Amino acid sequence: MVSLGISFSCVAAARTTPSLASSPSCSNNKPFASLHTTRSLETSRVPFRLEISYDRRFSAELRWKPSAAARSGSVVATTKPEPLKIMISGAPASGKGTQCELIEKKYGLVHIAAGDLLRAEIGAGTENGKRAKEYMEKGMLVPSEIVVMMVKERLLQPDAQEKGWLLDGYPRSLSQATALEDLRIRPDLFILLDISEDILIERVVGRRLDPVTGKIYHLKYSPPENEEIAARLTQRFDDTEEKVKLRLKTHHLNVEDVLSTYKDVIFKVNGDAPIEDVFVEIDKALSSILEEKSRIDSASMAAGMTHWIC
Repeated sequence: MVSLGISFSCVAAARTTPSLASSPSCSNNKPFASLHTTRSLETSRVPFRLEISYDRRFSAELRWKPSAAARSGSVVATTKPEPLKIMISGAPASGKGTQCELIEKKYGLVHIAAGDLLRAEIGAGTENGKRAKEYMEKGMLVPSEIVVMMVKERLLQPDAQEKGWLLDGYPRSLSQATALEDLRIRPDLFILLDISEDILIERVVGRRLDPVTGKIYHLKYSPPENEEIAARLTQRFDDTEEKVKLRLKTHHLNVEDVLSTYKDVIFKVNGDAPIEDVFVEIDKALSSILEEKSRIDSASMAAGMTHWIC
């Protein structure tokens, strides 16, 4: 009898170890040479060894052989779910930044704000930055061709691919959404923070930026900790009442078109609610998606193992 061993890992769980009786049977008695192909499985914590023994007179035998570390408890094979891909949208000052911080902290997603990418270009004085500033000062959307490639390049970087991404405030128009669709960039969930306009204007006009730390304050709701910080706070050029009204008008004109692109993955949240309550709703939705991803990946892994062994 000849044995073929493949080592991989699993996570400890309160389930019994698979036995030969519960394993899929193999009816095709092929020669041992047909079993030479190896498949690698994603590692986790507790190692064990899958051995396939083959005798030319009998069909293949499958057995699980736990390592010493795994013999003290039951094990179950698992894979890491595909990372989350999330878009979050809302009018200016709807609370996207705050919710992004909470999402990033719990789920480890890479936070990508299209507005920050644009402001970085403006601050660097690049040609794209100069063009973008002209549109932003008029309360107009920056053309897709200026932004979409910056967003694409950031989403394709290794950290975003490995950890998953949280795209903040983009896309804002049908053309931007279409450009991402053409690049096959699509979210698992499109979160929309819905909030009243009066509250939005108040939030924007009182917002201030600390140029040293990058932290956002609000003169009423989240004032600076001390006078030293207060003295250096600045107001973003597009955070005046006049410009925010232009931005809100543009937002309302375009948001319905964007939503039509993502109508099957939209998740609306009442942004007027307290921060903690808003996050509770978002957290439930994201947890549900992860559970579904894990279920699908586990089913795919089981199907793949059955096909590989038989």
